Amino acid sequence: MELSVNSLETPALTKAHLAELLYENIGLNKREAKDMVDAFFELMVQQLVAGTDVKITGFGNFQIRTKKPRPGRNPRTGETIAIAARRVVTFHASHKLKDQIQEQAPQAGQPSGGK
Repeated sequence: MELSVNSLETPALTKAHLAELLYENIGLNKREAKDMVDAFFELMVQQLVAGTDVKITGFGNFQIRTKKPRPGRNPRTGETIAIAARRVVTFHASHKLKDQIQEQAPQAGQPSGGK
């Protein structure tokens, strides 16, 4: 199944587009498709907020990292500021996904747009 992302700005696959693809390709009604996409992402958010890693085979891992407080600098003024400790989400693509992306990478000398 090939996914096409239509946008005049930056190509992005949205939750609404995912729901539309479920509707078109699997046959769920539009409400069920939207609810399924929303439930999937809500479950991911709940797990990440709880500090649990989310691993999707063949896609990658979402992990929560805790960053320590550190000194920083305001680039405009040069003033030293304290950057508070915080939790961040990181994503590491699986080898399978990385390989697929490399297979689809534009060859040197070829334009990157279009089909």
